[in-house]
Amino acid sequence: MTKLTSQEIVEMNKEYTFFSWSVQGQVNPIPVEKAEGVYFWDTDGKRYLDFSSQLMNTNIGHQHPKVVKAIQEQAGKLCFVHPGSATDVRGLLGKKLAEVTPGDLKKTFFALGGSEANENAIKIARFYTGRHKILARYRSYHGATHGSIALTGDYRRLAVEPTMPGGVHFLDPFCYRCPFGQKKESCARECIKHLEEVIRYEGPDKIAAIIMEGVVGSNGLIVPPDDYWPRVREICDKYGILLISDEVMSGWGRTGQWFAVDNWGVTPDIITTAKGITSGYLPLGAVIVSEKIAKFFDDKYLYAGLTYNGHTLACAAALATIEVYDEDNLLENAREMGKYLGEKLEAIKLRHVSVGDVRYIGLFTTLELVQNRESKEIMPASVMGEVGKILRDNGLFTFIMANNMGSMVFVVPPLCINKQQIDEGLAIVEKALEAADRQVGK
Repeated sequence: MTKLTSQEIVEMNKEYTFFSWSVQGQVNPIPVEKAEGVYFWDTDGKRYLDFSSQLMNTNIGHQHPKVVKAIQEQAGKLCFVHPGSATDVRGLLGKKLAEVTPGDLKKTFFALGGSEANENAIKIARFYTGRHKILARYRSYHGATHGSIALTGDYRRLAVEPTMPGGVHFLDPFCYRCPFGQKKESCARECIKHLEEVIRYEGPDKIAAIIMEGVVGSNGLIVPPDDYWPRVREICDKYGILLISDEVMSGWGRTGQWFAVDNWGVTPDIITTAKGITSGYLPLGAVIVSEKIAKFFDDKYLYAGLTYNGHTLACAAALATIEVYDEDNLLENAREMGKYLGEKLEAIKLRHVSVGDVRYIGLFTTLELVQNRESKEIMPASVMGEVGKILRDNGLFTFIMANNMGSMVFVVPPLCINKQQIDEGLAIVEKALEAADRQVGK
């Protein structure tokens, strides 16, 4: 095959393929050739430090030899089999998920991503409870399929409405921009009172489940107060509502625990996950349910099915990936490096007037940029574009948010990162923040 130039690769991709969540004529993709650990290289040989684990999923780092080998060995034996068949990797992965998830979560329905996982969690919750409403938060992203986009609270839902009926949204425990006008020192958990009020208005006997991201990801990385998840669990128990934790982005060591809810000792009725389960090496999603829900379907038909349910290559990749988390002590490293990164971000906030807030838990962190710290006015998208250009020009790749939810620079590196690499990346971030600082007060 003739080797394409970088320009030819980009032009061919733009002419013949669509890119996610973007104006197609404005995309400017990096032509990527290879990757290893926390770095990747473009086709011209330029190296980038990956400060967002691509899309917050390559948690173990790029091209880990153990996972690559597991995929190769499985491909040599069995690439695909009917989803009604039993395989060793499917069974072993189901057992492993029962071991690493909290409480009595036991049985898994496999999908190919987070959207599909949440879509099937909706079905399971409705079948089990006989109710149809699902509550979700406004600052949330649960996927792009018909049901999951209905639960998504952000602007991406609006463009495709009307969506699945039964989705109801409630406000978030966002302390920096409290929707109830409170400060941390005066907070009386109005967010919890609000949720229970919404439940009463919507009819507790009509609500099948409440779904929340373990820690809100792409809508601002919102770390809830320590009593928030436990109190939502209490409310669900009070009204007989299922609690679903969407751990697609916040799971798999990202917060320093297997799943974000583990930080607060909460066992949901259902966990949905994807991304870090295979570290993105192959597509895989999972819906893990409690033993009680699993037994419900022992004598009842499960109206859910996918051609790639239990795909052998994906299951083999997931088994190897989970072993890497253990063998490479990545959860421990996420906690240790997360503490180091959090301290560094607090220092950056002191040095740069454009940084209104920093939020972090494990290696799940963001800097929120503002034009004025007092008014918390959102930094314009044009400035964020300049920030992004500086980062990319200096060899740093990360996720940047610039919309009505806020303006943020995410720092979500692979869990294998070390202090030297964190410092390398933050030095580039500070270069970009100098441009943002010049906009403060204008």
